[in-house]
Amino acid sequence: MSRVAVHAAIDVEAPAERVWEVLVDWPRHGEWVPFTRAEGGAGEGESVEAWTGAGPVGFLDTMVISDWKPPHRVGVRHTGWLVHGDGRFDLVDLPGERCRVTWSELIDLPLGAVGRAGWITAGPLARLMLHTALRRLAKMFE
Repeated sequence: MSRVAVHAAIDVEAPAERVWEVLVDWPRHGEWVPFTRAEGGAGEGESVEAWTGAGPVGFLDTMVISDWKPPHRVGVRHTGWLVHGDGRFDLVDLPGERCRVTWSELIDLPLGAVGRAGWITAGPLARLMLHTALRRLAKMFE
């Protein structure tokens, strides 16, 4: 199995504590993560489920929170049938009541060579989705 990495970062005009409140309010993900709605708990071992798609076409991404360090890090282990791997949000306070938010994913590609070939298309789309989501998150604090 191959593992690939994708990440994006953005500076937000709010301290990490304020951004954290939005970031881990899973139902609010629909406000800033394109084509996604989510729900879940708070704390290590809690479950999170996110539906990504349009209408009935999409997939359910099930996760377990593997790292919970408010207001600076939340990590998840993807446990669904389609997405496996680890995801993480890191928030670092910056001067001037700002913070940097980094979204990182380590994704286990299924299907050997077929999965690696599919990543040629899926990889740029994943990067675009992460960058778009973080830009939308940052706009919530402007």
